[in-house]
Amino acid sequence: MLKIALPNKGTLSDESVLLVKEAGYKVRREGRELLVSDTANDVEFLFLRPRDIAVYVANGIVDLGVTGRDLLLDSGAHAVELSTLGFGKSRFCYAVPGDSTLQPENFQGLRIATSYPSIVAADMQKRGLEVKIVKLDGAVEISVQLGVADAIADVVESGSTLRQAGLKIVGAPVLYSEALLIARTARTTEIPQALTFLRRVEGIVVARQYLMVEYDVPADILERACSITPGLESPTVAPLSKEGWFAVKAMVEREGLNQIIDSLEEAGARGIIVSDIRTCRI
Repeated sequence: MLKIALPNKGTLSDESVLLVKEAGYKVRREGRELLVSDTANDVEFLFLRPRDIAVYVANGIVDLGVTGRDLLLDSGAHAVELSTLGFGKSRFCYAVPGDSTLQPENFQGLRIATSYPSIVAADMQKRGLEVKIVKLDGAVEISVQLGVADAIADVVESGSTLRQAGLKIVGAPVLYSEALLIARTARTTEIPQALTFLRRVEGIVVARQYLMVEYDVPADILERACSITPGLESPTVAPLSKEGWFAVKAMVEREGLNQIIDSLEEAGARGIIVSDIRTCRI
């Protein structure tokens, strides 16, 4: 059986399970069991700590895994990114007290608290700075207030937690992170079940970026309407029973949908309908 590691807790876990279920796999846990078998698809899902998944993948214990780019890089594990998964997006940033003028280039000799010591060490080395890294497992943002550190380095989504702790982000993000499907090597996809899993998951991820729009237009504005919704290759156009009218169907990007509908309506399209796409292969 193909072995796939999924995060056992947190946002990455919830989103991973939803994605895998939409891809047609049995992944529901009745309780807190660590293993779920999907015999129909010849796959076993193991629920592991997100921080450990890259290590298990790199050592060949599991074939595939879902984790964040930040966790992969901090682990130092030798695994490759097969695909981004469209969720868990964040920035890895430095933060200092709100009234401080410190910038990352001034961190020489300071204490930096973080749950990602390897990432910070590599970045400080790249900058030619020597700092003391204070490794914490959580609640990093409170460390400055408690006098444990002078600055912190952490994963940031909205930044509201930092602001509540009286901190501000300084410098450019060290890296941009998101959920990934990883493998020990790219050759893992030569395993039939692994390739099927990859294609199914990618189909869901791509489908989430698009919607299907359908509408009716008279012949004299057909060309203009098709330029608004060109689709991937070209829109599907079919004549209606009403002479001089056509039905048009095309995939459009979810982002910007309302502007597309506005443009179609202004052009003279009628009966505009938008529907979700469950999965696709492009």
